[in-house]
Amino acid sequence: MSVSAGGSAGLAELADLLSSRSLDDAALAALSDAAPDTPVLPEVSVLKIGGQSLMDRGGAAVLPLVDEIVAARAAHRMLIGTGGGTRARHAYALAGELGLPTGVLSEIGSAVAGQNATMLGYLLAKHGIPVVEPNAFATIPLRLAEVGAAVFPGMPPYALWQRVPSEGVVPPYRTDAGCFLVAETYACRQMIFVKDEDGLFTANPKTDPSATFIGEITVDELLGRDLPDLVLERGMLELLRHARHVRSVQVVNGLVPGTLTRALAGEHVGTIIHAGGAR
Repeated sequence: MSVSAGGSAGLAELADLLSSRSLDDAALAALSDAAPDTPVLPEVSVLKIGGQSLMDRGGAAVLPLVDEIVAARAAHRMLIGTGGGTRARHAYALAGELGLPTGVLSEIGSAVAGQNATMLGYLLAKHGIPVVEPNAFATIPLRLAEVGAAVFPGMPPYALWQRVPSEGVVPPYRTDAGCFLVAETYACRQMIFVKDEDGLFTANPKTDPSATFIGEITVDELLGRDLPDLVLERGMLELLRHARHVRSVQVVNGLVPGTLTRALAGEHVGTIIHAGGAR
């Protein structure tokens, strides 16, 4: 069956296929892929504040970043997601030792990311920036219109429905993936991962002095290198490869003052990872 692209005829054809075909039908998938998209929050930047990289370091790392976020609010609207960090890793280790399944680990990880969101939210409270839980995301446009920013826990709300990984029990889609999905779903302007390193390296620069910086790379090139230590979740990279709206992400060092501000302004700092190919 031929598939027409866009227009009222294409949408009518899509409606017909939705009522008559399996949702896995190839023609239906192709036509839905060609249907027009409506960007929801195209002027918003999504930030992911690393749990282990920043939150776990306490005030010395977090308070200057809070000041930078507040200052950037004058020029940028932001959704700020939080990671789980070391506490999530400890909880995963304990739950895995007890033989608990991936879905339960996903619930645990959500709780820890939520704790970090609450702490960051209290630091931003005097500036009117609220914490928005996943079940209240419908209020995000109002929060952005009122104060220009909002904090959310970065763990995607898969809970017990988290996909089972091919190896082990640790959830494959964690806070990097959750923050990226927010950016992609709302067709946001950009996705910035705020870590404690200048970007991607060929090895862990904290332990390997020979590690080489990677300024720009595609997902396929990065996964093809099969690096033993990545500062981003591999699950997030798979999501980026198939994204419709957010076709690149940026990794910056939140411990270097001004770096986040430069990235928000569109400057190439840190590492940029491109989805690659055509969409």
